[in-house]
Amino acid sequence: MIAIKRRAAELGFAATGVARLDRNPHAAELDRWLADGHAGTMTYLQRQAEKRKDPRLIMPEAKTAVVTLTNYFHGARVASPAATPRGQVAQYAWSPDYHDVLGERLEQLATAIRELVPGATTRCYVDAGPVPERELAQLAGLGWIGKNMMLIHPEIGSFTFIGVVLTDAGLEPDLPFEADRCGTCRRCLDACPTQAFAGPRDLDARACISYLTIEHRGAFTPAQASQLGDWIFGCDVCQDVCPWNVSFAQPTRDPGLAPRPEIAQPDIHELAQMDDDDFQRRYQGTPFTRPGYGGMRRNAAAVRSS
Repeated sequence: MIAIKRRAAELGFAATGVARLDRNPHAAELDRWLADGHAGTMTYLQRQAEKRKDPRLIMPEAKTAVVTLTNYFHGARVASPAATPRGQVAQYAWSPDYHDVLGERLEQLATAIRELVPGATTRCYVDAGPVPERELAQLAGLGWIGKNMMLIHPEIGSFTFIGVVLTDAGLEPDLPFEADRCGTCRRCLDACPTQAFAGPRDLDARACISYLTIEHRGAFTPAQASQLGDWIFGCDVCQDVCPWNVSFAQPTRDPGLAPRPEIAQPDIHELAQMDDDDFQRRYQGTPFTRPGYGGMRRNAAAVRSS
């Protein structure tokens, strides 16, 4: 296990742990969250629910999950000149698509697992499929799930990507992270621009700026458009105010996650006016392809008119 963690560190992962695959201890909470309609139009979460509640169903032969964290924090935001209106973008999207960057590294880690445990099989996931990443990270001892529903590592904060390698290798699991270190703090809940939290660890996605700018399909209602402020893709407010990030988050030095100015601070006028071909040339291979050309133009128009 030490050799696997050493290899993970060499590949650039900030922290690595091992979780035993078992039924998700937060399964009942997921059922309630879905029943309350807080997933909005993300119907894929309903389809994936059984596997999210019991990750053993994803890869029946798997025994453990090797869980990794990758720091993507880029430091404090810098205001753009008023003469060039820029939309705000969540920090995880400032660099090339993390699915590609981390997917390659996880495959290298999976190769190391198979070399160390001959005959083992592996399957990699980066924010895709029915894997309950945050819950597995907690079970792997990598932190706790905060009131804003983000995984918080006590030495890194929450600006991290979670990567998972499922394997049938008989690896020794780490101890789960049992403590809830949020305490009485509710800065994330109170700072939310749209008051999207129905309560601690209960986000109504339908009111969340990240959901509206990325997952929502179709035109905005006037009320939805007015909620965006200057956020054109995602939102980091609940992370920006978290004391664990304020105190411990350090800018990443990962060359694979170097920010690109045209993504980190896009010109909203230019984005609202470009055609589909221009959009594909400029943003292919970036997280902006998730909402796509139509979604990003819609976002830019809403921010520009606010």
